[in-house]
Amino acid sequence: MATWHRLGDRSELSQRVPLAIKLERWSVAVFLYEGQFRAIGNTCNHKGGPLSEGRLRGEFVMCPWHAWEYSVITGKGPEGYDEEQVPVFAVEERTDGVYVQTPPTMPRKLIKHMPSHLLEEHPKTPGAPPRVLAISTTAMDDVNPRFSTSDALLEHALDQAKRRGADTQHIKLRDLRFRHCEGNYSKAARACTWPCAITERDPEDQLTAVYEGLVHWGDVVIIGTPIRWGNASSLYYKMIERPELGFVFPPFPFIAHSRGWDAEDMQNNVRQVKMSDTLREASYELLDRALDFWTIIDKHKTEMDKPMERAGRKANTLPEPETAEEEVIA
Repeated sequence: MATWHRLGDRSELSQRVPLAIKLERWSVAVFLYEGQFRAIGNTCNHKGGPLSEGRLRGEFVMCPWHAWEYSVITGKGPEGYDEEQVPVFAVEERTDGVYVQTPPTMPRKLIKHMPSHLLEEHPKTPGAPPRVLAISTTAMDDVNPRFSTSDALLEHALDQAKRRGADTQHIKLRDLRFRHCEGNYSKAARACTWPCAITERDPEDQLTAVYEGLVHWGDVVIIGTPIRWGNASSLYYKMIERPELGFVFPPFPFIAHSRGWDAEDMQNNVRQVKMSDTLREASYELLDRALDFWTIIDKHKTEMDKPMERAGRKANTLPEPETAEEEVIA
């Protein structure tokens, strides 16, 4: 049975749109377009973003989470993407105010999309050797490459992994072309998705190799990162910010070296790393500690009767704000 709900008078609503209103069981986004009030479902078909908080460009509102667009008139996407639709609600302007009708005159229409290949697992047969993923984050000129001390130590660790019979994979971030994290998590926790919305939009995003290695493939991950301005950002934003997987660390989970605070003779630093048996042995031992720790976890994983505790900045949830995001009209 159709029901008309009074939202308020025109002058009042004109100052408040766009806004979200709860009408019975429907969340409705109200817009003012070309002098007329329009009402569509407030929930984006993609990942549930609030359309009332999006930007209105012409007749299309852009979801604030991942930029999916819908017409505030028809509820459909732009040409070429109009097979999907959000609900459309009838709106009437009467002498005593603006009214919206429920249920919607046009229902939500969803199209089933092919799942991302990033959701495909890479199963490992029982008894198979551990998988060691090495990731180099150092930057250099590909045309005129230099010797990288962090890469050298990473390769020593990989050699040790091969000697221990592990499967290995070596990814160099400098060989990949991908976009920076766009901070969707800062908009809403559910806006940070797996697979990443950036990779869903851009099939040329080469971070897929890193995703597959971290999420599905690697049992042990070793990262080589030089101490250089800007490089730590590359590591954190691209390797930790986007996939938070709850890695655990073995005892003494890093190796490093220093020639003092004021040693600027880098040519001697390179020479020292090349000749140092101590650093080479340290990289072997780092790999051994990681593999030994993985072996213990793998042996006892069936005994874990509950998930591991969450760690990191996403672990502890903040209390919900006292003000509601939507108005409720009975």
